[in-house]
Amino acid sequence: MSFPNSKASERPDEFDSLFREHLNGLYALALRMTRNPLDAEDLVQETALKAYRYFHRFDAGTNFRAWIYRILTNNFINAYRKHKKTPAQTEIDSVSYKLDQSGSGFWDQLNDRNEEHDYKDVFDDEINAALERLPDEYKMVVLLCDVEGFSYKEISGIIGHPIGTVMSRLHRGRKLLQRALLKYAKNQGYRSGPSEEG
Repeated sequence: MSFPNSKASERPDEFDSLFREHLNGLYALALRMTRNPLDAEDLVQETALKAYRYFHRFDAGTNFRAWIYRILTNNFINAYRKHKKTPAQTEIDSVSYKLDQSGSGFWDQLNDRNEEHDYKDVFDDEINAALERLPDEYKMVVLLCDVEGFSYKEISGIIGHPIGTVMSRLHRGRKLLQRALLKYAKNQGYRSGPSEEG
């Protein structure tokens, strides 16, 4: 099934292959951003729809991962930060155009690939809670850099701000995390600060 007036149908197999490769990472980041599994699924579906529509603008051989993550973060900023719980349903269901044709459900693919993206298992509850409390603009940059491994330049392209802004937000986000986790770190023996006697 193809979308009307879309040039992406000229390269559906290429899009399908690239999108599948990043599906789990996109969903994990969407879940971190939205804090809700259904909203995360909607965000990834909306990202897939927009990416498919504009795939003819993507230059083959360039950084698809940064390109698709930018679409995801833009969708989040434009819709989910404005508390739109239910995105427009037009054509959203057809985003499974190719993934479902392979015989397995769209979301079933999340369960058996890239387990490293299950952040809840990677981090302790205290770290997850501290990440959740970060303001969105800091949390997004921290996740893109420290969890997803994007470079400053890639993050700059993804969020549409200069590298200086990326560095500033990353620094402030890490400082907020450091303050939030100071007591936790001491209890876990990760930090040996100066003597509190005085």
